[in-house]
Amino acid sequence: MNSAEIADLNASLRGLSPQELTRWAVERGAGRAIVTTNFRPYEAIILHLGVQAQAGVPVLWVDHGTNLSETYQFAEKCRTQLGLNLQPYLPKMTAAHWLALNGGNVPMPDEVERVESFSRIMKLEPFERGMRELAPTVWITALRKEQNPHRAASLQSVMWDEKFQCLKVNPILDWTPVEMDAYLAEFSLPNERTYYDPAKGDEKHECGLHAKLVTDKS
Repeated sequence: MNSAEIADLNASLRGLSPQELTRWAVERGAGRAIVTTNFRPYEAIILHLGVQAQAGVPVLWVDHGTNLSETYQFAEKCRTQLGLNLQPYLPKMTAAHWLALNGGNVPMPDEVERVESFSRIMKLEPFERGMRELAPTVWITALRKEQNPHRAASLQSVMWDEKFQCLKVNPILDWTPVEMDAYLAEFSLPNERTYYDPAKGDEKHECGLHAKLVTDKS
């Protein structure tokens, strides 16, 4: 899709609630919509939106093997409470193997080369493999402007992902923690605030999944 078509779509969908936009996305996908997650804080919201729109919607998760124990426990709570159709994708190299070759511990934010190596081998490769195999026409994400202030102006509720040739739909793009906390409370959803992503390092570093190399087609 070109930029004019994406602009028209966004104009036609303006004013929809996250629930309505998620239902639209699932209907647009016609059986080929997916939700992606990393089980960071607040992820139960996009997962709940997804399963409410379509029970059994595939959920792509890259399990790089070095998540905190709290993250794995949170993932299991979400899986059981929401009945997730979880589709885990693992790296071809085990976490133990990568760590043995790269200093023995997960990279810290200031270790740029190690962060980029981890991102490329342990996260991007399995994610891209999952996207190829699941081949979605609609990709539903938990992207929020608040998390991406350096890219906020370029983010839209509906975008075209050139790399994966699909619509990328961001139902909670404009939500802040106020709306997020209210949603969690309304639906009694689990949450976990202890999280670290070795492929990102810090909030200003792109891990690559949503980097600008994946762009709107003009």
